Amino acid sequence: MNRLRRVLVMLGLLLTGAGAHAAELPRFEVVALGVTGGVGSDNLSGYLLRAQGDTRYLALDAGTLVSGIDKARARGSLKGTTGEILHDGIAAYFISHGHLDHVAGLLIASPEDHGNKPVYGLASTLDVLSRDYFNWEAWPNLSDRGKAPALGWYHLVDETPGTWFPVQGTSMSAQLLPLSHDSVVSSMILLRAGDAYYAYFGDTGPDALAHDKRDLADAWKALAPLVRSHALKGLQIEVSFPNDVPDAKLFGHLTPAWLLRELQALAEASGGADSLRGLTVVVDHIKPSLDPARDPRALIAAQLAAGNVLGVHFVFPSQGDRLVFP
Repeated sequence: MNRLRRVLVMLGLLLTGAGAHAAELPRFEVVALGVTGGVGSDNLSGYLLRAQGDTRYLALDAGTLVSGIDKARARGSLKGTTGEILHDGIAAYFISHGHLDHVAGLLIASPEDHGNKPVYGLASTLDVLSRDYFNWEAWPNLSDRGKAPALGWYHLVDETPGTWFPVQGTSMSAQLLPLSHDSVVSSMILLRAGDAYYAYFGDTGPDALAHDKRDLADAWKALAPLVRSHALKGLQIEVSFPNDVPDAKLFGHLTPAWLLRELQALAEASGGADSLRGLTVVVDHIKPSLDPARDPRALIAAQLAAGNVLGVHFVFPSQGDRLVFP
């Protein structure tokens, strides 16, 4: 009963203000394997997502993998043994960019994974995986390219930005768009299942600090028609630092003020101030502080709430949580 109660509470939380009915089945399910950036090593960016009717997940980044599966199992968010979930439950991976806090879990777990699984990403991201990690120096080459012998446990799949492709082992299709993350090219993945969509953003900074790049503006342009038609069921994006961190020290990340400014740009592209009302925005990659008197998660939540004139529904998952999106 406790497990059922948690699921029903989460459903009610995500439906608040969205005009949906509790009887609706979730179009997407997301399990948080790791939710932070920064100094920790056991709670880094990693999520599992699947569409209604699917039995297997797409991993969205993999900074934390096996330990996150264990935490989700303990909370009742995943069923089966850890090995079953890793081997058979995860059909494929998406890696938004090559920073270690987004790939460490995949690397560490790779000797126990199997199945020639696809790893989707932009060419620049997968080049980092091949050149800097799967190179027989940092780690054995379990991919299908790069330094010999390439063992082929993972199939690195370069995807062209803006082009739809099927996600192997699932009913979903997806497209990638580049993002600016300081000097690194990061990426967003837009998932489609029938007439429903979910957008997951890798690390990104605001356009105004991106040296004349307009990557977020391009992302908002792509998402605006889905917002207008209420087909976008969830948008997941980082807020790494509270507002008191100066722009010069953001290094390609967002604060609450910058996210609110970018969401305003999405609203304008989607038809006006009320267009985002009720939209679920999942906030991730909050960097913890070693200062015991400072709680960045509480600060960020309060700052987003104070500036939320658009009426979006902010959600702050904890490691092991299961979120559903009707």
